[in-house]
Amino acid sequence: MADWFRRAADSDIWWSFKSSPLTVVAAVATLLIILVSFLSPLIAPHTPFDPGSLNLSDGLKPPVFVSDEGDWTFPLGTDDQGRDILSSIMYGTRLSLVVGFASVIVAMVLGIALGLVSGYVGGAVDAVIMRIADVQLTFPAILVALLIDGIVRGLISVQRHDEIAIYVIVGAIGLSFWVQYARTVRGSVLVEKNKEYVQAARVIGLSPVLIMVRHVLPNVTGPVLVIATLNLGLAIISEATLSFLGVGLPSTQPSLGTLIRLGNEVLQSGDWWITVFPGATLAALVLAVNLLGDWLRDALNPKLR
Repeated sequence: MADWFRRAADSDIWWSFKSSPLTVVAAVATLLIILVSFLSPLIAPHTPFDPGSLNLSDGLKPPVFVSDEGDWTFPLGTDDQGRDILSSIMYGTRLSLVVGFASVIVAMVLGIALGLVSGYVGGAVDAVIMRIADVQLTFPAILVALLIDGIVRGLISVQRHDEIAIYVIVGAIGLSFWVQYARTVRGSVLVEKNKEYVQAARVIGLSPVLIMVRHVLPNVTGPVLVIATLNLGLAIISEATLSFLGVGLPSTQPSLGTLIRLGNEVLQSGDWWITVFPGATLAALVLAVNLLGDWLRDALNPKLR
């Protein structure tokens, strides 16, 4: 373990990371947001979506730093139901991150599997997979997610949909992002499968599945990791967009997109804090993740070293 840490400290990637102040700030911000959100059941001042803890008399309290009517019990104010905005943001960020990470994992697993098969097998299998990918690329990812969510809504009842909404949204976003992984992995496999180590594995009788998983896959993980980092921000934005449009997570599940939608309904009344603070949190999170993705892309590109 000590040797691993020593090698990591001496690596080019660590040197690139610590030599970029902007990347360090982005990493600290991302880590802080993740820690605060996942510790929200322990450190949040209130449980915002527990009906038994709400009091309508606390509704629409402004933030403490903009009005004397503010209450330090609710430092960022409350919404029209008396929910604490700070606690809502902490819980909502956790749910947005869960959806983002799960969606990226679904897209990675599907895209990597199809990319490996397409590149290694070739022929008609490759042609079919790539034509499907080409067709999907003609549609924006958000439209694909809307289509999948709409199909599910048409097949099951509204109540049942609300119960499994998080799984539906994860699947919809994951299925809309697999193409990038598949095309990237396919291109890398086409290069790797003709190299000597793959030919040697074939000669000793290893199965194609074992060759793809044990020998080819480790050599294509670099580009996949970069795509996954960048897609995390896109997945979080997609979830927020769907929830804002009212076709994502229901109001009982406080994702950042849901909070922004609820605040937008009373925005013209002057209660700006209900929308602005969740929106600022979403923007900061996505910006920090994208900055990390940009750094990782440059750090893993040998031409830029």
